[in-house]
Amino acid sequence: MDTIRENPFTIAQRQFDIAADLLDLHPGLCKVLRNPQRELSVSFPVKMDDGSIEVFTGYRVQHNLSRGPAKGGLRYHPQVDLDEVRALAMWMTWKCAVTNLPYGGAKGGVIVDPKQLSLSELERMTRRYATEISVLIGPDRDIPAPDVNTTPQVMAWIMDTISMHQGYTVPAIVTGKPINIGGSHGRNEATARGLTVVLHESARHLSLPLDRARVVIQGFGNAGSVAAHLLHEMGATIVAISDSQGGIYNPGGLQPNAVQQYKQNTGSVTGFPEADTLTNDALLELPCEILVPAALENQITARNASRIKARIIGEAANGPTTPEADEILYDQGCFVIPDILANAGGVTVSYFEWVQGLQEFFWTEREVNAQLERIMSTSFQNVLRTAQERKVHMRTAAYLVAVHLVSQATMTRGIYP
Repeated sequence: MDTIRENPFTIAQRQFDIAADLLDLHPGLCKVLRNPQRELSVSFPVKMDDGSIEVFTGYRVQHNLSRGPAKGGLRYHPQVDLDEVRALAMWMTWKCAVTNLPYGGAKGGVIVDPKQLSLSELERMTRRYATEISVLIGPDRDIPAPDVNTTPQVMAWIMDTISMHQGYTVPAIVTGKPINIGGSHGRNEATARGLTVVLHESARHLSLPLDRARVVIQGFGNAGSVAAHLLHEMGATIVAISDSQGGIYNPGGLQPNAVQQYKQNTGSVTGFPEADTLTNDALLELPCEILVPAALENQITARNASRIKARIIGEAANGPTTPEADEILYDQGCFVIPDILANAGGVTVSYFEWVQGLQEFFWTEREVNAQLERIMSTSFQNVLRTAQERKVHMRTAAYLVAVHLVSQATMTRGIYP
């Protein structure tokens, strides 16, 4: 990984600029879409188990609301900062547009290492943070969801907190909730399931048999672990897996169930028997047909892109590839499915959950998965067609589709007053 982390918001703006130039957008419209519409920074006290007081800093950023209420996750991580949240909110705008969901983009985060908190401290921090951002969120205004280090239980605490303020239950205030309080079937697997749909479409487009594909997965959280299981079921060979501690490699193949059990027992995939240990950096450069970055931003850069051997990269994480790396990968024939398309399964099923909550009418898992596959497949074909027509790589094509929709909505609505 690079010693100096490139600013993710600068990357997000540069990705937008490329599409805006190709679309010949009005300069005034570019100014509107390059910057978030609203930003809230909060500092709030939390009483710890030992009676001491800690003050935490959190954010909620709404990038654009022209196509509907804001939608986006909340992350708990020690490296959260305002520019990261701005970038993630902007990417959410394009993600919702590329899948044609009636949302704008938002994101939130708290600067914290949740592993250092007890469960009761985590609950108190979550409830206080929810109260601080309650001036922005609401089922018709801004709907949070899980992200890095946040869980269905965290969403349940937020839903309960806002419901206590309102005096009645507000299930549609968040998505990614437990099923017994209004969550949707299929939500936990949605990001990975959506990813496998577009990987399948990509493999078919490139005449690459999935059952002969070697797969490398960086990151073994929700998206990475479920993707490993689903791709293994589809006949692919999972040759390498990593988490924040490091990676494991077996060219003969890994059993995702065994790796997951080992991680549950030990806290990490590293040290898994019958596999070699390697770094996250080395893992990215392994020989494989499919590479799935499912960790954090800035993993594939100008420094290492030329050594990437994958035929297809499916970005389960947000922002894992820098713009310089995009050009290198494109020139060497690597087919990159960009994050705003590849990991849009999560927000798509979040949309289904929101709709179910508002209507108090719930779907079966089969119905959820069928609708998810329809939306992801249609979105992939729209982006692929644009890439072929405009002779650009898939990320620029996805931005062309998304930025066009958002800019049209912004212009149609006009400028108030």
